[in-house]
Amino acid sequence: MILEGRAKKFGDNISTDLIAPGRLFHLRNNLPELAKHLLEDAEPNFSEKIQKGDFIVAGRNFGLGSSREHAPAIIKIAGIGAVLAQSVARIFFRNAINIGLPVFECDTSQIEAEDHLRINVLQGTVENLTKGISLPFHPLPQIMVDILNDGGLMPHIQKYGGFNL
Repeated sequence: MILEGRAKKFGDNISTDLIAPGRLFHLRNNLPELAKHLLEDAEPNFSEKIQKGDFIVAGRNFGLGSSREHAPAIIKIAGIGAVLAQSVARIFFRNAINIGLPVFECDTSQIEAEDHLRINVLQGTVENLTKGISLPFHPLPQIMVDILNDGGLMPHIQKYGGFNL
């Protein structure tokens, strides 16, 4: 699996409350509407600046806070192709894979806003095509790649009638 897109850069400690603004919790049953407010408290009008396939690139502790399943869901709905961060909160990571949003932990310090990136999911590399460098990450286990390829955990279970371990 190869993913390609532009970097949208954020710092450390991006919480689920920043991803899906808590003040808009009443929109949790209307995820397409909530996706229009993706990360707007961290960067005003962010959802208007992204193109399908762009990547969120962040520092440490991405997705910390409550276990809001709608945080990774609205990232995916908004058209983000993947999240790259130096570290990711475990429950956010699990929720993201379950809904089919790729998340990778890697050194993001050499990625700047708008850099053009290519992610080789199976090899565990992020090529920064803008800077001509390659950044390694630990590849995901094959079961997670299969879940992502199937569009998330529920489509994967529907396809196989259970877990394909």
